Amino acid sequence: MGENNGVDRRKFLQGVGGAAAVLTAFNPQSIFASSAESDLGNPEAHGDSRRRRSLELRRAAAREEYRQPVPEHRSNGDESRYPNRIASYSKGLPHNSFGEVDLEAYETLLSAVSSGEPGLFEQIILGAPEDQRMKLVNPQAGLAFDIEGTDSHQLTLPPAPEFASAEEAGEIVENYWMTLARDVPFEEYRTDPITVASAAELSRMSDFRGPRGPNGNVTPATLFRGPTPADLVGPCMSQFLLLPARFGSESINSRQQTLVPGLDYLTDFSDWLSVQNGFRRGPNQFDATARYIRNGRDLSAFVHIDALFQAYLLAGLILAQLNAPLNPGSPYLSSRTQVGFGTFGPPFILTMLVEGCTRALKAVWFQKWFVHRRLRPEEFAARVHRVKVDHADYPIHRDVLDSQVVEEVARQYGSYLLPMAFPEGCPLHPSYGSGHSTVAGACATMLKAMFDGSTRIADLLRDNGTEYTRPVVSSHDGLSLIPYEGTDRDEMTVEGELNKVAANIALGRDHAGVHWRSDEVRSLYLGEEVAISLLRDQKHCYNEHFEGFTFTKFDGTTITI
Repeated sequence: MGENNGVDRRKFLQGVGGAAAVLTAFNPQSIFASSAESDLGNPEAHGDSRRRRSLELRRAAAREEYRQPVPEHRSNGDESRYPNRIASYSKGLPHNSFGEVDLEAYETLLSAVSSGEPGLFEQIILGAPEDQRMKLVNPQAGLAFDIEGTDSHQLTLPPAPEFASAEEAGEIVENYWMTLARDVPFEEYRTDPITVASAAELSRMSDFRGPRGPNGNVTPATLFRGPTPADLVGPCMSQFLLLPARFGSESINSRQQTLVPGLDYLTDFSDWLSVQNGFRRGPNQFDATARYIRNGRDLSAFVHIDALFQAYLLAGLILAQLNAPLNPGSPYLSSRTQVGFGTFGPPFILTMLVEGCTRALKAVWFQKWFVHRRLRPEEFAARVHRVKVDHADYPIHRDVLDSQVVEEVARQYGSYLLPMAFPEGCPLHPSYGSGHSTVAGACATMLKAMFDGSTRIADLLRDNGTEYTRPVVSSHDGLSLIPYEGTDRDEMTVEGELNKVAANIALGRDHAGVHWRSDEVRSLYLGEEVAISLLRDQKHCYNEHFEGFTFTKFDGTTITI
């Protein structure tokens, strides 16, 4: 999609840039060069000077963000490649008996996102009656502006894997295996027949891009893990999703309300079709016993109803109670007379943690609705079902059609549909990128900027008098935490566990069946960019002598902001 999305962003940004054109570069020293002493001694003069400086700072920040290029936003071409829209997201719109979207209704969606006119979003044709329908989730968020950080349209995602590609095939095969493994405890992955078979089949895929072991094969130890080296160190679940946290005078126990084991949804085609047409479904059925996260179903329960910054708030609270060292760039580490509070202290850290959330969502919502409109795994699996059952002429890659896992799903559930963890299946917004993952990238990056990422988790637990003196895992029944006995426990670091908690939350959505691996992994980088742009803008606002935060990005490179 081009720039015609209801708001002429380029013209707006040029106007901002023009207002700041008197500043040839963002130089905060020049902005604050006038005599602060004389201003402070004269309240009236100080007030006027402060206003002028604030205006100049805002103009300079806008100018710096204006210099960020507007990238080309490219989809994978599937929407135009398949006129029947079988490769595009269409949940909530009316569908025919084969599960193919009504083309007139789809055109009303395209008209709305092409124009950006609020009234046209109200004219999108939905499939269910108003009193029974699920509604599309907030497409206009992708058109919102922000006045801090890089504008959402100046950030991008690469094209998603194509519908007929081997990469898409590898991802849906992983999704199918995740559904079969939902009730397998993470600590049993190395020996359970389901996860052993999962690793073996994913190793045989033509183009599977998940992590692999030293021999180049997917192994039970690398299965369903995130993209960074740290994701393969220690247990599958991050310590920040297991350890207790203190929130002021309150204690947060990480046992949670989880889902009834063995209960999956949308495996009957008529039920699947009703949900695609947007009809509401009843609530989940919950386990009466609270448990620590021990398997994919428990993780699915967490990411179904979490406040999107929740896992990272827990991480920040845990790091604070463990007295984790701050990032070496903090100006108060060497101060003889001061500690941080409103800047570089606890309230600052927690505020910075959540500050990127809505900005991350705006960035990814633009990608979802206005660029890619990628179908969800539950929609793709229905195309697989139609090929296998009805011999539909859909270009599904043979890696899927010939796979062991689709036959096993059919044997257990009576269809080739993707068994979903939630009654309603996926939410009513397109798949690429992932909102949870973009927020994960932003929040984890903020915490990496706040704390010393090289600190070992084992040292923090041993030295700070907590209930747990070593890294932990959930027991098989989820009722207790037990010591992690892996020989790599001393290799677990703050930075590594932050990378891991981001991947846990992101891939938790895949365990539920609602996202693809590429949705998650690529969106982590998008969220990281959002956080970096906010840190870059805010660095000019501090009075302290500040040399910058240094941390490692998801791709392994080091950055100082």
